[in-house]
Amino acid sequence: MQNINTIAELREIIREQRKRGKTIGFVPTMGALHDGHLSLIEFALQRSDYVVSSIFVNPKQFGPNEDLESYPRQLKIDVEKLESINCDLLFAPSASQMYPDTFETQVRLMTTTQGLCGDYRPGHFDGVTTVVLKLLNLVTPDVVVFGKKDYQQLVVIRRMVEDLGLNIEVIGAPLIRDYDGLALSSRNTYLSKDERNQALSLSRALKTAKQAFLRGETKRSELIRIALGVISHSELRLEYLELRDSKNLAAVEEANQDSLMLVAAHIGTTRLIDNIEFVTG
Repeated sequence: MQNINTIAELREIIREQRKRGKTIGFVPTMGALHDGHLSLIEFALQRSDYVVSSIFVNPKQFGPNEDLESYPRQLKIDVEKLESINCDLLFAPSASQMYPDTFETQVRLMTTTQGLCGDYRPGHFDGVTTVVLKLLNLVTPDVVVFGKKDYQQLVVIRRMVEDLGLNIEVIGAPLIRDYDGLALSSRNTYLSKDERNQALSLSRALKTAKQAFLRGETKRSELIRIALGVISHSELRLEYLELRDSKNLAAVEEANQDSLMLVAAHIGTTRLIDNIEFVTG
């Protein structure tokens, strides 16, 4: 695997792969890679000839009181993980490469970024869309893969790609859970043993709500009540628990197979998100 950190190198390599007729897959990350990230690389490997991953802890998507400085960084370990699954290229730019002193552009969606995480992390999705659009313009992939754990992010990116007419297929890869059901996240490393046990209430609540749906319950209010009944027994500080349409995140009052439930909560100093799709099979 090649490991580069400049835009000039990236453009030259992509140009050469295009000359060879290769299709390009892309997986943007902020590093601290876990099996969820690696599953995204594997999706890209199945769908393209040459796979690029990026590692960039994007300062523009962190709020003033968030964990930019403490966000886990382990580039050497990440390189070894990417090499182990045959990723072709790692692009790990510096902040000055991505945002030189003259940089002043911001990409903003007007509707899809509202609600859910958008209400609790002001400006977050502006930072996400800005960096993702720049990376897409640099890598020019045929396919880009995002995980469904960050479900609102996935819907936002799909909306941006469609609105701007980018000729890129956006793939949502399944959410990956740890052995105990906790959704894999780089921020899980912040959790103490007790906090992790408390955090398991998120996945249990979502699973309990889905089981109720599969038994025939469809009312939003009842499904939310059922999930809250699980979370209420923990020390989690809930931000939101919502039932939404999986395609556009519109609020729904009656659940169906296009619905999903999303949750965000704090335990200790750590913010966690999770979701579950109600589709069967």
